[in-house]
Amino acid sequence: MKNDFLQFLGLIKKAGKLIEGYNKCEDAIKKDILHFIIISNDCSENTKNKFINYCNKFNINYIQRYSKEELGNILGRKEINILGVTDKNMSDKLLKIINKG
Repeated sequence: MKNDFLQFLGLIKKAGKLIEGYNKCEDAIKKDILHFIIISNDCSENTKNKFINYCNKFNINYIQRYSKEELGNILGRKEINILGVTDKNMSDKLLKIINKG
């Protein structure tokens, strides 16, 4: 499941449907274009709380299962704390992968 999720995340990036980073994701939430958020499990408590509150307020699905290094590696970066998916169908596919595992 872990590899399937991370591999599909790489495809989402290639498709141009992935928002990377705290500020960009925060802006995308306010514009109502995110359908799924990935929060690294080792980001700061303030960041976790802020984005979980956003997700609850705007009814956005989210997970916290991967480290910032795991998320960064799949995207060709050293690390990343927050990712957002802008495509509804791709978000649904990520949820199916998660629920399968």
